[in-house]
Amino acid sequence: MHDVPYLHTTHVRSNFDVKEQIREYWSRRSETFDQSPAHGIHSKRELATWKRLIGDSAEGIGGGRVLELASGTGEFTRVLRALGCEVEGLDLSEAMIERASRKHGNDVRFYLGDAENAMLPDGRYDAVVCRHLVWTLLAPEDAFRDWLRVLKPGGHLVIIDGNWQHQALVAKVAARVAKIWDRISPRAVLYDAVAHRLIQDQLYFREGLLPDRLTGMLRDAGFTDGHTGPLQGVLASQLRAAGCGATVLAFCSRSAGPSS
Repeated sequence: MHDVPYLHTTHVRSNFDVKEQIREYWSRRSETFDQSPAHGIHSKRELATWKRLIGDSAEGIGGGRVLELASGTGEFTRVLRALGCEVEGLDLSEAMIERASRKHGNDVRFYLGDAENAMLPDGRYDAVVCRHLVWTLLAPEDAFRDWLRVLKPGGHLVIIDGNWQHQALVAKVAARVAKIWDRISPRAVLYDAVAHRLIQDQLYFREGLLPDRLTGMLRDAGFTDGHTGPLQGVLASQLRAAGCGATVLAFCSRSAGPSS
């Protein structure tokens, strides 16, 4: 077993039980996480597409020190390392971190901690990157201020997420087909839909994560020069890798850090 640095927080919050539900759910998901088309990166084409997208969204990120929040099994860490970044990851689940550590060895340092209260040094990172995290936040305003705190002046925040509660028709059809396939396929079921829904109903963005609302909240937290846009080419790459089982990712948001 890998030694996992634990970032302990003494900040007691009323949402502790929800955090534990999230930790337990994603710890169980660690076993099948990479099999999901929207989570695993299943082809060189998809890896190259992600690399281009992140490079375009955060100019100059290559070679910089990057904090990857909700780093999971280290799949997206591959993209950041391919860009030449010095990556540090943080995740709430030790099971996720153990899998990530097996992929990246000593080349990436992973911390066990809460992405809403990272407890890492001020002004340490050139960029903060997260994929499929924001929709799970319980106190996003606090989280965004904390992410700004750990960024260097002029650093980048890159968010990849989606409005999962209000998916496009193609995503709904794909999700339904994937569920049917899970029932008849000999492989392990990829996720617990009941547990997922119970957690989703308790989240801040339980009614949906809209790009305009997210952009406004980031500006209120102190970020500037924000923009949102589609994940050009990513869905097509996922469809090639996984047929109709891909999930639509709604937007990629970047904000520059405070002016020096």
